[in-house]
Amino acid sequence: MPLILASQSPRRAELLRQIGLSFRTEPADIDETPRPGEAPHDYVRRMAEAKALAVKARFPDAVVLGSDTSVILDGEILGKPRERAHGIAMLLALAGRSHQVLTAVALADRGLACRLSESRVRFGPIDRDAATRYWDSGEPRDKAGGYAIQGLGAVFVEHIEGSYSGIMGLPLYETAELLGMAGLHPLEG
Repeated sequence: MPLILASQSPRRAELLRQIGLSFRTEPADIDETPRPGEAPHDYVRRMAEAKALAVKARFPDAVVLGSDTSVILDGEILGKPRERAHGIAMLLALAGRSHQVLTAVALADRGLACRLSESRVRFGPIDRDAATRYWDSGEPRDKAGGYAIQGLGAVFVEHIEGSYSGIMGLPLYETAELLGMAGLHPLEG
């Protein structure tokens, strides 16, 4: 049975390859707007499930994996930066503080199952010049919270608690658990 990753994210694909699975990627065309008053935990779960189900509807014989990541500061979802000023402001808001990274992963097979990874990330101080240089590198433009822990953004990270792969966008422990339920086992191909 084919495995499909409902994502265009090269980071998620890299992580799934890392655990030895063969798969293909398909985009999930869904509305990713948070609902009014929706809690961040509920939002990431809903997005991961919606992505998996949208692709499953197109490929009913496949096992489909969907995932969604949000950076949460003071109870608010930061999302992806809209433009330069927004991206720089995001980094400056995260500077010297801890924030939460929530990543949900959902598996659509004969049913639907979802797991949530919660991590905390603490940034060291960031001045406006460093935030501007980072934005100008191009890396943060399409990243939740405006940074990539696996790239240049790692220089801002003072401490993490939780799942490094979850912060990148696909929590591998939870992913392996879900895939095992579908009879797909990491390290077996």
